[in-house]
Amino acid sequence: MISEPTRVVLKKLKKNGYEVYLVGGCVRDLILNRTPKDFDIVTSAELKEVSSFSTSAGKGGKKLSENFIKPKGCNGRDYIRWRNCIRRDFTINGLMFDPYAKIVYDYMGGMEDIRKTKVRTVMPANTSFLEDCARILRAIRIAARLGFSFSRELALSLKQLSRSVLRLDKGRILMEMNYMLAYGSAEASLRLLWRFGLLEILLPIQASYFVSQGFRRRDNGSNMLLSLFSNLDKLVAPDRPCHNSLWICILAFHKALVDRPRDPLVIAAFALAVHNGGSLVNAVEISRRISRPHDASFHELQEASDSNSNQALIDQIVDLALSIKYSLRKMMERDYVSQAMAKYPRAPCSDLVFISEALSMRACKIFECVRRGKEKGYVPRRRNKINYKSLAEGSLPEVRRLFARIVSDTVYPPIHGDQNSLVNMNSHS
Repeated sequence: MISEPTRVVLKKLKKNGYEVYLVGGCVRDLILNRTPKDFDIVTSAELKEVSSFSTSAGKGGKKLSENFIKPKGCNGRDYIRWRNCIRRDFTINGLMFDPYAKIVYDYMGGMEDIRKTKVRTVMPANTSFLEDCARILRAIRIAARLGFSFSRELALSLKQLSRSVLRLDKGRILMEMNYMLAYGSAEASLRLLWRFGLLEILLPIQASYFVSQGFRRRDNGSNMLLSLFSNLDKLVAPDRPCHNSLWICILAFHKALVDRPRDPLVIAAFALAVHNGGSLVNAVEISRRISRPHDASFHELQEASDSNSNQALIDQIVDLALSIKYSLRKMMERDYVSQAMAKYPRAPCSDLVFISEALSMRACKIFECVRRGKEKGYVPRRRNKINYKSLAEGSLPEVRRLFARIVSDTVYPPIHGDQNSLVNMNSHS
């Protein structure tokens, strides 16, 4: 469905006599009956007419590649549309839609690739990736989100040119990683990054974990890291993303458990404390009443024990919060990151750190309530509905609640027929 703000702009431009088209990924998503992340408009109007949208002019731009020849019988309007489409990265993004004539223009075979569920570059894959290595990450993101596979040529080029992504600015890498992990396709993205040799370049610490778990490149099984992101994917979407501090906290939380496995009761109490703004005594009391079984398949969990005193549990909760903060700091150290894969033969060397110091500090604040106790002014939420606007903006209470929900649902999965999250069931008991 075309969003209302987009309809208003299209209608205004059309009324003023301009040609208007929707282009790129939004057309693909509309064909697949998916919600587009955003809408791109091509128009004959000046760019200032549609400044609130991502736009492209009908003429001008880059010099055409020698790989492209003007189609036979291509009239003037067709030629302008064709020139725009061949500048796209993938054929399924090279579609143009006239929302008034209800016509989809396809010069690159995008419709056929949608039917085949294939991601294929417009120009030869090697040429395309050498021209813009960010397309490597976009290919992963699109395939993960749509559940598409790669053409044979594209898959081979992904493996051959994977290291070229290191040429990208760190800010650009963070942006592309956020598109993968914050918009509802994080688990599939991590699987594809691992399969095509990009995880050890972008996230060597997490790649080291995959290796230690004996996780093969095409493994269809799961592990705790994938389960955490699978539960994140259930709560966010392309039009309802989370702030990047949330998935960074998930990475740090998991690393802390890999370094030192914990009692599931400690993790449950920790999640409740985060959810409720740092009320440790209350979190411990509620966690002791949990009857739902934990997932015993994760190596990151110790055997459950009820022998700890309340004070001992509180001490372990605070220690877990400190361990997560320590893990965040380690993720920022290039020397530590470069050693993550060092003990594994034939592992590529990468010391990439794309998380900024400011973002790391922001993520640390999520757990400060556990170390310092219940915050002043904390108001319990009466309803469990997620405020997605606040979540995308990085509202601390909203990010905390979602983080706690993801952790509790991973360690204590909802029982069949009961889809309520553990923290939502118990946080205000």
